[in-house]
Amino acid sequence: MYTIKQAAARSGVPVPLLRAWERRYGVVSPSRTPSGYRLYEETDVARLRAMRRLIGEGWSASTAATEVASLDDAAIDDLLGPPARAEAKRDASAQSSTQIEGLADAFVDSASALDEAGVEELLDEMFSRGSFEHVATSLVMPALVALGDGWASGRVDVAAEHAAANAVQRRLGMAFVAAGSPGGKRDVVLVGLPPGARHDLGALAFATAVRRGGLSVRYLGADLPLQDWLDALLRTKARAVVIGVVMAADVEAAERVARALRAADSHVLICFGGRGAAEVDGARLEPFLRLPPDLSAAVEALRGGLH
Repeated sequence: MYTIKQAAARSGVPVPLLRAWERRYGVVSPSRTPSGYRLYEETDVARLRAMRRLIGEGWSASTAATEVASLDDAAIDDLLGPPARAEAKRDASAQSSTQIEGLADAFVDSASALDEAGVEELLDEMFSRGSFEHVATSLVMPALVALGDGWASGRVDVAAEHAAANAVQRRLGMAFVAAGSPGGKRDVVLVGLPPGARHDLGALAFATAVRRGGLSVRYLGADLPLQDWLDALLRTKARAVVIGVVMAADVEAAERVARALRAADSHVLICFGGRGAAEVDGARLEPFLRLPPDLSAAVEALRGGLH
């Protein structure tokens, strides 16, 4: 018999994801001690491994769960024969798309249930999987996109979306502080969102990566009025401004900010980042950059633009 942590270690399925599979798909049904702790059999561990194997081969979670439920223990053992070729070659630190989707799905599941402990455990799991830049780009941002999709579909209500987003914001805020001092007064980079834009977690993650990269950054936050952008540029004499464009609805305001900044300073480097950045019209804004979605690549692109 195994505890949930032991079963997770033996199956290779993180505890939060194991709980989500158990709750949503009934992949395993562990017994419980008199005090309520789950206990897993070796056959349960095998079924979790089988579920992970099928998802790793491209099956959706729901289809994989149905297949695992249809197999007896002997068939599960047959399924778990020699490791799949792709799994054998996979780098232990690499995150497959199915693993990312699984963590994002578990994150939304915990968020929808207002399960604060589950959300925090999943964030612990994510931030244990590599550098801040890798985790933010490959795990946290996809989870937030899934959260937004869950809200749009009605799976997640406003309270649950806000609670989960605030949990992520706390983590990013701590990472921003931990990244060190704001930097000196030379080569300042301003990062913020245009008026009306409120989804600032991507911008905060980017500002953190910029600071971690040794650049002097001032994070201005969400929904920043145009005049405050101009005042910040004047006071800091920033060499670059990064305007977050999360949604298509943010494009017009972002362009308005950029034009005003260009009129105020013909030399400042104007950058756009976020999912909506590709829709921004960069005409007459040179020098300007559209930053790539990967945080490390975006910081390097910014660094290159400054030199």
